[in-house]
Amino acid sequence: MFSLSRTRPWLAALLWLVLLLAGASRFGLLSTDEPRYAAIGQAMASTGDWVTPRLWGKPWFEKPPLIYWMTALGFRTGLGPETAPRAPVALASVALLTFLFFETRRNYGERAAWFVSVVLATSAGWLAYSRIAVTDLPMAACFTVAWLVALRPGVRAASLAGAFLGLAVLAKALVPLVLFLPVAWFMRRRLRELAALAGCSAAVALPWFVLCYARNGMPFLEDLIWKQHFARFATSALQHVQPWWYYFPVLLGGLFPWTPLLALAGVRRLYHDAMLRLAGAIGLFGFVFFSAARNKLPGYLLPLLPAVALLVGVGLDRATRKAASLALASSGLLLALLGWIASAIGPGVASGITHVGFHLPLWAGAAAAACGIAAFASSWANRREWSAALIVSVFLAAYLAFLWRGLPELDRTVSARSLWRDHVRQMVSPCVSNLPRELEYGLSYYAGGPVPACPEP
Repeated sequence: MFSLSRTRPWLAALLWLVLLLAGASRFGLLSTDEPRYAAIGQAMASTGDWVTPRLWGKPWFEKPPLIYWMTALGFRTGLGPETAPRAPVALASVALLTFLFFETRRNYGERAAWFVSVVLATSAGWLAYSRIAVTDLPMAACFTVAWLVALRPGVRAASLAGAFLGLAVLAKALVPLVLFLPVAWFMRRRLRELAALAGCSAAVALPWFVLCYARNGMPFLEDLIWKQHFARFATSALQHVQPWWYYFPVLLGGLFPWTPLLALAGVRRLYHDAMLRLAGAIGLFGFVFFSAARNKLPGYLLPLLPAVALLVGVGLDRATRKAASLALASSGLLLALLGWIASAIGPGVASGITHVGFHLPLWAGAAAAACGIAAFASSWANRREWSAALIVSVFLAAYLAFLWRGLPELDRTVSARSLWRDHVRQMVSPCVSNLPRELEYGLSYYAGGPVPACPEP
């Protein structure tokens, strides 16, 4: 029998998948990673070699193969050059959000589950990485399922958790194993289950490592393990060195517009519950670990966002009327930044957010003030779900406007697709000189291989 209460989460998941895929082909692949990973996945789909990642015919060992396998499946299903790499990541995002909803509802009730899922789905960091084909979100999704399932008693649950941890290892090698240390500590008295978890994780992840080593030898381990893990953590060789405080603004910005709800995660009574204690431990341990690394990128923090969303979502459900009203009103006020964020995305991707000027129109401040007052009033009237819905509605309206107006501008100014389509493709003997790495990799992707360097600048 049809039940709205049962079908509503699935309908919401389907709608969100449509929103994530909307406009996926309206802008070309960005930065250095998207075109590289897409090219490797495309090569896997065409050659049938699912073991050795190859970029333009040469072995490429910077990342394990999960993102390449996902992309290759996208190409095998006939998707286009932008949708094939991006659609599997969007599916992984929606799958994690759906699983998180049902897991939270089972433990804390339906309202808390909606808060948790909505906060994560519409947080700026999670939303942005749900639309681009890089390794961070697949790893975050698999890692989150692993630690949530590991909380359940029994060997069967531990084995399932191990399988997802193995997939996370296939997404980013040793990083999820380090982040899983708080979970192992929580399971330290469940040795049989911990052994089953470790065994299943090894059974899923190790075969590819063994096969790739057998085919490629020590260069594989030196690049993937030493250079991309230990050297990236401890040295400045990879040119992503940032100060120790780098992730404080990244976390605050990644949670936008729900950043004020972080205050609700500091309530001590939340941590009487085992799941919330583990979420707090994962968030704190991961934040310290990533802050200690010399090389830092914003996406590294992504696997911590589901744990943070769980804390703030349940915190919002359990908060006092005053605390919830103030936090939601503050989130409403933050919506004033939406216009500036939309205009800053292109320049920020191209040259870094520190090079983007700040301008806040008067109308945006007035509209956000009205939204904040409305959010406070409805929450004070014990309708905090209405307040959250109001904030989500305004956020989604801005998101849709950006899909319509912002993506073509992003394609024109940041991606190499327009450069290839409008200029290089028309040349008899195309060559490039002094291009930024982002454009060079993107141009090579759309050209089907590296474009030769010009004999003269």
